Amino acid sequence: MNSIPWQAHFDGDAPVSFDIIPQSLQGYLDRAAKDFGSRKAIIFQNMTMTYRQLKEKAETAAASLRDRGLKTGDRVAIMLPNLPQTVIAFWAAIKAGGVVVMTNPLYMEKELTHHFTDAKPKFLITLDLFWNKLAPLRNRLSIETYIVSRLADGLAFPLNLLQPIQARRQGGVPKVDYDDRSVVPWKKLFKTRKRYSEEPSSPKTSLALLQYTGGTTGFSKGAMLTHFNLQAQIQQLLSIIRGDAASTPHIFVGIMPFFHVFGLMGSLMLPTIFASPTIPVPRYVPRDLLEMIKKHRPTFFVGAPAIYISLMQQKNIADYDLTCIQLCISGSSPFPLNSLRRFQEMTKAKITEGFGLTEASPVVIANPVHGRQKDGSIGVPITGTEACIVDLETGQTVLPPNQIGELIVRGPQVMLGYWNHPEETAATIRNGWLYTGDIAYHDEDGYFYIVDRKKDMAIVGGYNVFPSEIDEVLHEYPKVQEAVALSVPHRSRGETLKAYVVPKPGEKITVAELVAHCRQKLASYKVPRLFEFRDELPKSMVGKVLRRALRDEETQRQKAGIEDGMDASPVDTEKTSSGHAAEPLSTIAGDSGTGTAAESVPEATQKTTGPGA
Repeated sequence: MNSIPWQAHFDGDAPVSFDIIPQSLQGYLDRAAKDFGSRKAIIFQNMTMTYRQLKEKAETAAASLRDRGLKTGDRVAIMLPNLPQTVIAFWAAIKAGGVVVMTNPLYMEKELTHHFTDAKPKFLITLDLFWNKLAPLRNRLSIETYIVSRLADGLAFPLNLLQPIQARRQGGVPKVDYDDRSVVPWKKLFKTRKRYSEEPSSPKTSLALLQYTGGTTGFSKGAMLTHFNLQAQIQQLLSIIRGDAASTPHIFVGIMPFFHVFGLMGSLMLPTIFASPTIPVPRYVPRDLLEMIKKHRPTFFVGAPAIYISLMQQKNIADYDLTCIQLCISGSSPFPLNSLRRFQEMTKAKITEGFGLTEASPVVIANPVHGRQKDGSIGVPITGTEACIVDLETGQTVLPPNQIGELIVRGPQVMLGYWNHPEETAATIRNGWLYTGDIAYHDEDGYFYIVDRKKDMAIVGGYNVFPSEIDEVLHEYPKVQEAVALSVPHRSRGETLKAYVVPKPGEKITVAELVAHCRQKLASYKVPRLFEFRDELPKSMVGKVLRRALRDEETQRQKAGIEDGMDASPVDTEKTSSGHAAEPLSTIAGDSGTGTAAESVPEATQKTTGPGA
């Protein structure tokens, strides 16, 4: 890649590339404590903690972990919601020389067994509320020491005394079999005067994080992220955001789950760089979040589009002043353009929408915060990152502007590989390039546009069809709150396109009006043949609609012999909001399409050279 057309669109003096001096992650916490020790690091209900206190807590817990047998490189799983304990546990594990394994607290037996069997953590830091599903698995796991916290451990007096009493009255306190050896109360980590902080022997190769992802296949894999990977990502993000701890103090909203790499980087690590407080939000309730914004006046908001949209849908949103929010990062799924503009108008904040993946720590492409942003685009590669589009067949031929192919990237934030899965690593990282599995294109200015996931692409009548294009069109319809399209198995056609639609409260939608709307925006073969109205769509913890869950539902329905209705008469939401009565449209021979503005992208007609090593 000899030229970088997007260079002209970097913010101001943001560098195209930079030299990263390898160092440890804990150095960022040490600097925040040294230079801004009295600043708040965590605000949670009636508890606050300064950066000096956070460093002391982390080093004390690190010493306890070492005394209990943790050796450099041992895995430490953290299975907690967004709580003060999560922040302390992360930095304690890093300072102890451990490798953090962030674990989704909502995992059930099968997922937990796979997760822990693959990572083989020696320690697990968790919450007593999850003990009932962990205890039966103990004999099957490699975990030697369980460190169990309570919600009250993150509160100050008097709430730390009142919360357990209330929980017992409600019957919500599982019995934990503490023995102070293999099952240890969280508070025991701090019953020592020792402190410990270990520097990694080689930041470029020393793992800091095993972050699990579904990747391009069904089983979850651990992305091996080093101190250097995460440090590089921090410096890259700072080149976009600008500012520093001295000149640009912020207050961060910790709404995205810390166990997800987006939330971990955006709401736990970045606040440390700015020596700013983060406000952990363990459970998202729109009304409560609005009250928190009213009380604490946060300036930095990291979230998924679903969160921004749900806030704006609150009936009393006009009663809240959101203009304290200065900077927003949106990720995990596309932000519908109309909603993005409305949130900007409501807050006057700068919003950058970007693209990332767990394997890249996670951000690789983002819209300039202070520079030119293009509607529908995920932006340009961030500092120190290369990106290009290659053909879908071989993955070797680089495509020119406005031609659809697979997005591949490389940069210092890209993982070493997948833990214990060399074959998956070889398939995903080739000649130094990370193959994202995302179908995309870029324009003449080097701005990239996501079309769809490669695995979600459907073939209808010989045409490649990308469901996310239909998503965008359906979201434009004024009565639609949420919508998603995907290809589903069909007994005679092999696969067909189906749209799942959530109407706005109080609205009734007919299939006929949706079809008419889609026909105005899409080629006939892209219009869904099936529609299903629902009260809600299945989502991940970061707001992504789970297309796979919907597809699995359809497969199970077919196995059970459940047939879709055959008439194409209009269906209102009262009949279908329970998730039934999907309707085929026999007059339309088609499926769906993709991504933002993908309908304007010409077919690939020429090819250039392949990606270099």
